[in-house]
Amino acid sequence: MGEKLSFTLNGQKGDGWLARPASGKGPALVVIQEWWGLVPHVMDVTDRFAKEGFLAFAPDLYHGKTTTSPDEAGRLLMEMDVTRASREIAASGAYLLQRPECTSRKFGVVGFCMGGALAQFAATSNPNVGAAVSFYGGFKKLQPDWKYLASPMLLIYGGKDPSVPAADAKPLEEKLRAMGKTVETVVYPDAGHAFFNDARPNVYDARASADAWTRTLAHLRKALV
Repeated sequence: MGEKLSFTLNGQKGDGWLARPASGKGPALVVIQEWWGLVPHVMDVTDRFAKEGFLAFAPDLYHGKTTTSPDEAGRLLMEMDVTRASREIAASGAYLLQRPECTSRKFGVVGFCMGGALAQFAATSNPNVGAAVSFYGGFKKLQPDWKYLASPMLLIYGGKDPSVPAADAKPLEEKLRAMGKTVETVVYPDAGHAFFNDARPNVYDARASADAWTRTLAHLRKALV
């Protein structure tokens, strides 16, 4: 359904996977990869969003590199220039907003693992983000400045995730609500890290994924107008 695409906008180059809605028009959404890179699973998820009516783009933050090795993924993650990645996410959103298929005034961000943390960072650093969803997002290089969060945020956790503890969910939600932010946290007690990744049967949780997908779509549709 989607296609590889390169663009240049205001001097910023970007590469990734673009999927257009079948209806011809839809709200802009940037899909942010896990630490494996822009792998087929991420492209498939981007296509799924397009089938649900979104103009979706997944930027290639590793610039052509992908892996199935956790050790190699960890190396690629640590080598990634976070400032550059943030610029590429911002440019991706800006690019979608100026496409003729786009119907939204702002763009959404949804990310997984490393991408979940980048989604949080984008939502707290870019006023053009109109909605954000973070699946088990955690990355020590990134510390969102929550006072700048201006869009609704959905934070999704696996209860059995050792790397992004679900115990952090409720305290963070309470902190953000006290700051006047619009936030919802969801914890799936029996799910582990990367439970949404159906390309990895050892971690995939079909029930949690189905519910998280429904919540994600509802969250994005409500906020992106």
